[in-house]
Amino acid sequence: MNLAEAVRLAIQSLWANKLRTVVTLAGVVIGVAAVIAVVTFVNGINKYVAEKVFNLGADVFIVAKAPNVITNFDQFLESQRRKDLKLEDYYAVRDECASCKVVGATVGSFGGKVKYDEQSSNDTHVRGWSPTMSRIYDLDLIAGRAITDSDVNSSSPVAIIGHDILDNLMPNTDPLGKEIRVDGRMYYVIGVGKKEGKTLGQSRDNWIVIPITTFYKGYGSHHSLQIWAKGADVGPPLDKAIDDARVILRSRRHDAPAQPDSFSIETNENFLAIWASISGTFFAVMIAITSIALVVGGIVIMNIMLVSVTERTREIGIRKAMGAKRADVLIQFLMESIILALVGGFMGVALGVVIAKGVTIFIGMPSSVALWAVVLGLTVAGFVGVFFGVYPARRAAGLDPIAALRFEL
Repeated sequence: MNLAEAVRLAIQSLWANKLRTVVTLAGVVIGVAAVIAVVTFVNGINKYVAEKVFNLGADVFIVAKAPNVITNFDQFLESQRRKDLKLEDYYAVRDECASCKVVGATVGSFGGKVKYDEQSSNDTHVRGWSPTMSRIYDLDLIAGRAITDSDVNSSSPVAIIGHDILDNLMPNTDPLGKEIRVDGRMYYVIGVGKKEGKTLGQSRDNWIVIPITTFYKGYGSHHSLQIWAKGADVGPPLDKAIDDARVILRSRRHDAPAQPDSFSIETNENFLAIWASISGTFFAVMIAITSIALVVGGIVIMNIMLVSVTERTREIGIRKAMGAKRADVLIQFLMESIILALVGGFMGVALGVVIAKGVTIFIGMPSSVALWAVVLGLTVAGFVGVFFGVYPARRAAGLDPIAALRFEL
């Protein structure tokens, strides 16, 4: 029996038992769909994190009182004991760091309430910025202007608004020059940010940017700021800028020579390394969980194939009596198992992609279909077909033709 003949006979047998075939496919479809969906989400989130979430160039570093990503409770407690970073620290780095191409500062508060006329919104991220933050953060404006030195020097009551504020509070209105209230304080709108969309269902456009001195004037001086700085280039120039900033701050904060920094310095590379570790663990756990469905699907295939062998015992006996070899019977039943698994694999890949893209549309979770994941899904499905189909196929091939011809259901 050649391969084409084995495929034809397998398809005929599966087509003759349509309901059984569909039920058998369900386990493989669900398993492959789960694997593809998980891989698509993880791949999409990894790309999104790398490109947008941290919003850092490769030549940017951040100095903060505490790390942006804290991985254990002891680290949290240690960071809370540190002194806050103040405007004077920012000014010192800005003025003394010769290797820093540009230096900025930002401070923020969550849960702000914004009001315009009778409309209001809650949970707005209020950010205080130095004038240079627009360049470092690469802020895109669709209208108006950025924060200037004059705004910071005079603590001007001006604000740049995110697109959610425009859409929800000021629709069909030219916002520039309008008065809004943020946590009860009045500001004039001088700019509107470009729409950024959602991440994991959370909007990235619900924010207000005001001059950093205006922020401290309204919210008090107990907020620790972050210092953002660009090196002249990546590699050694960035390392030199980080070292210069570290020396300046250690001197100002009186860190002893043998003691660690009383502040945190992070780069895009640090963030991505931490995220890779977190996402890698998540990916491994989710794949292990979703693989259970594939194992269940494989067991279902094996059970159905064993039933098929029992039902077709006389057919096997006739084929052997007419000259079919052991290998012919083995290939025939193994091919049925493989085709079942591969068809389930193709359907699972399609379902997994549809689920991932549907979730992206409804809640904004990033997703990206990877070709290697599709190939992996089909390969795993084929392997399941072979692994769980060998035993039924060997059992069919090992039947004695005389006993098979006498068999009665």
